[in-house]
Amino acid sequence: MSAKTAGADDADVIVVGAGMGGLAAAVCLAEAGKRVVIVERAADVGGKVGTHTHDGVTFDTGPSLLTLPDVLAGVLGRAGLTIAERDDADVVLVRPRPAFRYRFADPSWPSVDVHTEPERTLASVADALGADAGRELGAFLRYAQGIWDASKDDFVFARAPTAIDLLRLGLTRPVDMLKVDPFSSMRRAIDARISHPALRLLLLRYATYNGSDPTTAPATLNCIAHVELTLGGFGVKGGMGQLARALARAAQKLGATIVPHTDVTGLVRDGDRVTGARVKNHDGSERVLRAGAVVVNADVADLRARLMPGVARALPTPGTPSLSGATMVLRARRRTDRVAHEVLFSADYHDECADLFRRRRGPQEPTVYVCAQEPAHGVTGWAEHEPLFVMANLPAIGGAAGTSVTDDGHEVLDRARGRLLERGLIDDDDEVVWRRTSADLARQFPGSHGSLYGAASNDRASAFRRPPNAVDGVPGLFLASGSAHPGGGVPLCVQSGVLAADAVLAAR
Repeated sequence: MSAKTAGADDADVIVVGAGMGGLAAAVCLAEAGKRVVIVERAADVGGKVGTHTHDGVTFDTGPSLLTLPDVLAGVLGRAGLTIAERDDADVVLVRPRPAFRYRFADPSWPSVDVHTEPERTLASVADALGADAGRELGAFLRYAQGIWDASKDDFVFARAPTAIDLLRLGLTRPVDMLKVDPFSSMRRAIDARISHPALRLLLLRYATYNGSDPTTAPATLNCIAHVELTLGGFGVKGGMGQLARALARAAQKLGATIVPHTDVTGLVRDGDRVTGARVKNHDGSERVLRAGAVVVNADVADLRARLMPGVARALPTPGTPSLSGATMVLRARRRTDRVAHEVLFSADYHDECADLFRRRRGPQEPTVYVCAQEPAHGVTGWAEHEPLFVMANLPAIGGAAGTSVTDDGHEVLDRARGRLLERGLIDDDDEVVWRRTSADLARQFPGSHGSLYGAASNDRASAFRRPPNAVDGVPGLFLASGSAHPGGGVPLCVQSGVLAADAVLAAR
């Protein structure tokens, strides 16, 4: 990462962390003419959108699919950068065909391919599972679109909602309130609309996109099916790490300064107002950076526990941490029939959810997700091998959920590798070249407990417990991350940064 050196210990805005939300906030604030300094403890930008290089090949170690690319396009466009399905774009989108292949444990259920074009997905489902399944999925996607259209402007692209906002929606727009479907669960809504058990599993899995339990998460989250299956899930040429690098270039083009290898050890207050941050440089020296506002792009739990313990009373009660994940990258012998993304469901998905959310242990038989980064992102692998990213879900290792989890992922990854071997998707001598457990995640991202998406959305009140982008009663403090509004995942983290920047500018 190229980075400027901070020239003075002051700025209009300090951004703590160069993850997707922090970078997006910096772009928006710098475009508005603010002097922005981004302080990042790691050597590179991106946060959980990370990369690793092994034997000359760079591969992604975090998110592997981009939805809602228009959110990112809006931020990059502020600096004149583009994201599009064109080779001359600054960020080139990839549309793999097919996008996903779902494999089921029941041998009588054929695998199902889905595509970035909904009409091709509907045809594929009908071919694999029957005409009734195709018709039911079409109706379900119309239902999911209704949720998205009725809720996005109020609950995603606007300030953090309150229970009063939901009541107001019910009184002023009762039809939209019904479309949002907040009083049913994902599982009940899916079971009521979908007959084929394989298609039910495919749709239930979308709860894990924000680390939640499909048996208790509100049916509102069924909008995720619309976002991916109708609006499309894309790859990024060169890997998802290109997104973070593009945001960093945009921020620097507009005048923001990125300071890597520098840890923020606490926030500074003048009375009630936050006026800066204490930082520790890579050489161990310390100093104070002063600013009119601070945007925290870190887990809100780290803000509570370490950066500013007194802020806890100004924030909502913490929710249950979302799922964690055990991940690894295999140096796998190249195959011509790889699909960009594959999911191998466990034999009993509901029992797996019970392991994850109620027994709080690594699943005995994990559902395994695989991203083949060559077809997914056009990544160039080794001479005869390609990088395969593999993930299995785990509970977070502690926090508001209660007890710690003893299996931090090594055993689950071994079981996942065994399932890939059984299915013939890898060879016995394919080498694991990188791995990360939930404990590793917790160490890398303080306060996260290893969770991937901040707090889970396991009940209808979850959206109202997510911290807002401007902290009430603490002027000068703003939040931009997956643990703040509107939630986790690449596009929502970017949107969190946009909303935090809007709040900074409105406050000033």
